[in-house]
Parts: sequence; C-alpha cells; structure tokens
Amino acid sequence: MIDIEKAKEKLKSLGYKDIYLWQDPPGTFYDWHTHSEDEIRYIIEGEITIGTEEGIYHLKAGDFLEVKAGTKHWAKTEIGVKYLCGSK
Repeated sequence: MIDIEKAKEKLKSLGYKDIYLWQDPPGTFYDWHTHSEDEIRYIIEGEITIGTEEGIYHLKAGDFLEVKAGTKHWAKTEIGVKYLCGSK
C-alpha cells in the first residue's frame, strides 16, 4: 500500500506544489489536452494509461509520470485509479 503522506513529501521534494488526491472511476477518458504548468501524476492505486506524442505509458501503483507544460496528452482508465496530482 502506498503511504499518501510520504508520496506527497516526495512530490514536494521534486518541487511540486498544489498537491491533491484525485480519483477516476472505471471507463474515464480525457481527450487530448495540455496544461500551462509542469504536472505530475503519482499512482496510489489502480491503473491509468497516459498517451503523449512521444509514447504511451501504462502506470500502476507506485509509478509516476511528469508531463511538461504544453505537452499534448490524453488519459484513460479501464479499472479506475486514485492518484496524487501536483504542478510546478
């Protein structure tokens, strides 16, 4: 089991702020979009697939992905996912 408080501290040590817990139910899909700041997704439980123009990343509990500002990406979950989000 992922310790959420330790995970938050790890993200803070990487310079991320505005860290919050988010959850998506099974079947959630986010179409192509960008963010104005660097973003991170740290998976607490479940699985998510995030696609960028550079590749597709399948993330499970304990994995994280940094998405740089302006990077076009999409995301979907088949089984549902809980993750920490942060920006910098």
